[in-house]
Amino acid sequence: MSAFYKEEFTVKRLKLILTTLLAVISLVGGAVVATTTANAKEKTPTWKQPSETKAYPNLKKHKHAYIKVSIAKQRVYIRTSKHKTLYTMVCSTGKKSSPTPTGTYHIQNRGTHFYNAGSKEGANYWTSFKYWGTYLFHSVPVNAHGKYIVSEAHKLGKRASHGCVRLSVADAHWIYSHVPAGMKVVIH
Repeated sequence: MSAFYKEEFTVKRLKLILTTLLAVISLVGGAVVATTTANAKEKTPTWKQPSETKAYPNLKKHKHAYIKVSIAKQRVYIRTSKHKTLYTMVCSTGKKSSPTPTGTYHIQNRGTHFYNAGSKEGANYWTSFKYWGTYLFHSVPVNAHGKYIVSEAHKLGKRASHGCVRLSVADAHWIYSHVPAGMKVVIH
């Protein structure tokens, strides 16, 4: 083989390797971009997620914990008996026309779902604190088909309910699953 032919063969081979490498990089880069774009579109809405990035508190370690609801701040606090805040949740309390009752109450009954045809809203993961099912902690509202009402969900952090305390889906589920009957609830 002549030196010229070897050089031409090496240059062609090098071009092929570079072209293949660029194609692979392009595909991988495209896959990363496509995955990032898909994940951005599929990101779970904040109204479905826990309010904080840290873990919910273990109430077995805090036997005398209680729930404090601040209407002014639109927050629910899980607190120790020494008033140390363990966890903070964003909430929506009652509108001025249908306020959340203030005072001291205790956790009563609970359920996974309800729907009120009169208000055309329901919710998931409800936990009652007054009148055995009248005033509740619950998820953001659902419609008659059990689908979350996104426009209402986006109101978390503002007064928006008919008197109940609305929470993100995850926060409502945690209260439903972990807060024991009889736990004190202070609302002001």
